[in-house]
Amino acid sequence: MSISPDVMQAEALQNKAWPYEEARKVLARYPNGVPAGHTVIFETGYGPSGLPHIGTFGEVVRTTMVRRAFEAMAPGVKTKLIAFSDDMDGLRKVPDGIPNPEMLREDLGKPLTQVRDPFGTHPSFGAHNNARLRAFLDSFGFDYSFMSSTECYASGMFDATLRLILANYDTVTGIILPTLGPERRATYSPFLPVDPVTGHVLQVPIIAHDVEAGTVTYVRPGTGEQVTVPVTGGHCKLQWKVDWAMRWLGLRVDYEMAGKDLIDSVMLSGKIVRALGGNPPAGFNYELFLDAEGQKISKSKGNGLTIEQWLDYGPPESLALYMYQNPKKAKRLHYDVIPRAIEDYADFLGRYPEQPLEQQLGNPVHHIHEGAPPAPALPVSFSLLLNLASVAATDDPARLWGFVRKYAPGSSPETHPMLDRLVHHAAAYARDFVVPGLKRRAPTPEEAAALRDLDARLAAVGENADAEAYQFEVYEAGKAAGYANLRDWFKALYEILIGSENGPRMGGFIALYGLGASRALIAGALTQAG
Repeated sequence: MSISPDVMQAEALQNKAWPYEEARKVLARYPNGVPAGHTVIFETGYGPSGLPHIGTFGEVVRTTMVRRAFEAMAPGVKTKLIAFSDDMDGLRKVPDGIPNPEMLREDLGKPLTQVRDPFGTHPSFGAHNNARLRAFLDSFGFDYSFMSSTECYASGMFDATLRLILANYDTVTGIILPTLGPERRATYSPFLPVDPVTGHVLQVPIIAHDVEAGTVTYVRPGTGEQVTVPVTGGHCKLQWKVDWAMRWLGLRVDYEMAGKDLIDSVMLSGKIVRALGGNPPAGFNYELFLDAEGQKISKSKGNGLTIEQWLDYGPPESLALYMYQNPKKAKRLHYDVIPRAIEDYADFLGRYPEQPLEQQLGNPVHHIHEGAPPAPALPVSFSLLLNLASVAATDDPARLWGFVRKYAPGSSPETHPMLDRLVHHAAAYARDFVVPGLKRRAPTPEEAAALRDLDARLAAVGENADAEAYQFEVYEAGKAAGYANLRDWFKALYEILIGSENGPRMGGFIALYGLGASRALIAGALTQAG
């Protein structure tokens, strides 16, 4: 059903889903309406001293959700998402796992776009990582405009704002100094000269600044020589908190989110923007991810889950859902969260077509798919596929498809591409995380008697029954065995037949795995009982 922009706008303006809450902050920046022809700017930042990671994805996908929510509230208003690379930063240390580390050690202190590329594929290390960022964002279909710090500084795009900061040198410095320790305070300057001889980005005291000439003067380390350079044209870079403020002001950024660890930096940069006569962007501070032990994820420690690892075991939609849910709450980012994210995504997708507009706009798949989620077409759940792969002890997607076709005739990788992806993910996840931990136990005499009864009931139902018929007999066998709480019966079935405390809906599993194979599981368990 087609929904008019007016109806969508009215609902978006009052919807309580967090992307709309955030978009209303952007709308509030324009109390008299967005001027005709004006472009509303959303931004995300990236430090190209390392490769794009799962946090990069999270920030871009969440910002995109807010951007699309804003567009629903302000139809016809132009928007832009800037993916900004801080590639003029000086290389401070050699990243782990990089080829030719000696080459990078020789280039320490230079802007990333002047550091030689250890991979040998691009003009610089910064260019290499920028290319990886763009390929990364393109692979997910993000709509963005890439901007390079080096190019912005060198082209003169930031010149007017740099001169404004120079004219307010003491004010800007006064905002930062109280946050620094005594040693750093004695040498601090918002401007970092790029030395014309060494090419290094220097963190040195500025001994003089000339507003009219647009220059700063410093003493070159090791020589004692006084050097004067322009603050414009890429001859200086700003310290990062001031740089952030300058970027917000110079690019007229309306919205940027950041991690909780940057709350103080956001406040300082915002204070600088206001001191310079601007209005800092709206945004929020998202919580950081935790590892399996509840510790903060660190790239240097390598204790997190990479985006490549997630995508080995789950589709990108499941990762986008994980990023959508509770962005202001700390969450574990570990392998064991992937199956639940996949199941939740399928559940939200299945509900969407029948929901009224208000609920659709609050449904995560609306934001994951930018308002146009695909039709649900998953005749088999991921948990069922996972249990099937585990019990069958197979990581062969073709074998799993053999079971699926019996359960859902007419389905195939061609007709159900999403299901095909889940088949592959289930096979890989079961192989690496489920099968190694499975441990079937022998049934007690009472459980063995209940299993014999269940086997007889299933045999009486026959091969061509549906999942509901099998499920009914599972329930009846549990009742006949005297289970006051049928959850205990199902738990026993999972532990005895599958080797896990949790499992699928048994009727669906029997229909998918096949009656003969399911009865063989029961027979094997009864053999263990003696």
